[in-house]
Amino acid sequence: MINYPVIDPVVFSLGPLQVHWYGLMYVVGFVAAWWLGCRRAHQVGLTKDDISDLLFYCAIGVVAGGRLGYALFYGLGQWSADPLWIFKVWDGGMSFHGGLLGVLLAAWWFARRKQLAFFTLTDFIAPLVPIGLGAGRIGNFINHELPGRVTSLPWGMPFPGMGPEPRHPSALYEALLEGLVLFVILWWVSAKPRARGFVSGLFLLFYGIFRFMVEFVRMPDAHIGFIAFGWVTMGMLLTIPMIALGLLLMAWSRTQPVDAKA
Repeated sequence: MINYPVIDPVVFSLGPLQVHWYGLMYVVGFVAAWWLGCRRAHQVGLTKDDISDLLFYCAIGVVAGGRLGYALFYGLGQWSADPLWIFKVWDGGMSFHGGLLGVLLAAWWFARRKQLAFFTLTDFIAPLVPIGLGAGRIGNFINHELPGRVTSLPWGMPFPGMGPEPRHPSALYEALLEGLVLFVILWWVSAKPRARGFVSGLFLLFYGIFRFMVEFVRMPDAHIGFIAFGWVTMGMLLTIPMIALGLLLMAWSRTQPVDAKA
């Protein structure tokens, strides 16, 4: 058994201003996406200024969509009890699925503005996302969020506030799979021109598979529990359509042109 590391969720304070690790992880994700995007901007005919604009709109989509998605999918009761709670993003509580919808809306608007095909732009964006996902999961781990189920594996950790039993560090599993592994897959595949929509479909497929897998060792949200059969969680329920859509998108891409520049 490994002891859960004691890390103050607050990086530093300046008077009443507190900088949290969770918020800092979002900064890491956006900076990484900007740097990676600038390296490949020429593939879709964009400039560095365009990448900055795109990331600004996507940042709004991630935060607004992620928080609203979490409130609707996981925290509707808490939101009803405290309407101002939805603005306390520094306390954690962001939904990937809501954030994804926010990013897609931002991408649709940006694609129209730049006269780009929507899936050409999402294929460009997809490899930029996993670093931020991985960093966000590390933020969850520091915030003592996403507890795992009890395990006898040697790397099990007693989760703060949940007794002495060792548990899966499920947030770290997600950081590895949704962050590092997904980034390596997408960055490698997208290094060469691909049919329009293929990389986007690959992102949905592998994220869905990885998230579905981790849900088996991650505790369901206490106020929701299992949705069905004593093992289906809300995360699984929201992820299944992603897997199906990813497969459909990859199949559809076989009819589309290879429109990215080398």
